[in-house]
Amino acid sequence: MARYTGPKCRLCRAERAKLFLKGQRCTSAHCPMNNPSECGTPGKDPRARSRKATDYGTMLREKQKLKRLYGMLEKQFYLTFQDASRMAGKTGENLIRLLERRLDNVVFRLHFASSRAQASQLVNHGHIFVNGKRVDIPSYRVKVGDEISLSPKAQKMTLIKDNISEFSKNGTVPWLSLDIDAEKGKFNAVPLRSEVKELENINEQLVVELYSR
Repeated sequence: MARYTGPKCRLCRAERAKLFLKGQRCTSAHCPMNNPSECGTPGKDPRARSRKATDYGTMLREKQKLKRLYGMLEKQFYLTFQDASRMAGKTGENLIRLLERRLDNVVFRLHFASSRAQASQLVNHGHIFVNGKRVDIPSYRVKVGDEISLSPKAQKMTLIKDNISEFSKNGTVPWLSLDIDAEKGKFNAVPLRSEVKELENINEQLVVELYSR
């Protein structure tokens, strides 16, 4: 399956925003986005060029941020948008809810992985079970009531144990629950748009307008 294999920080610099693509490094002092000369933020670095964004450019950047945040390529993201447009309600909110139902995203939210890219790799390698059955498709859509667990091999991985230890510090999102001892999580509800705090600076309506042109 095709996927982006280039530097993750380059994507953040392109969007001039933190996309949290490298786990804990993104929240540390080592993140290049903490340096204005690295991220090219207009007005903060004399070498940064100031350009007036067009309406199309603004909509494109918003789409790119959302797509890259969830680690998706263009075709896959557009197909998800089409599914959202066929659902009842607001297309933008439906899009966010479908993205949050992706298995790799749920694995990340449950702290089994430190990033969505790492979560996708765990799923691809067959380390994730849904309702007791192995699922190796990162884009698999989790349903309300589904139980997500780790394979016996994954339960012994130091990497995953370290990731789960972050739960005690940060907790999990309201629509998920995690049993640390059993290393199992449950998808309790499809989140409301207002509950996805990570996307407070994302305007999904611009994505709808872009694809509606």
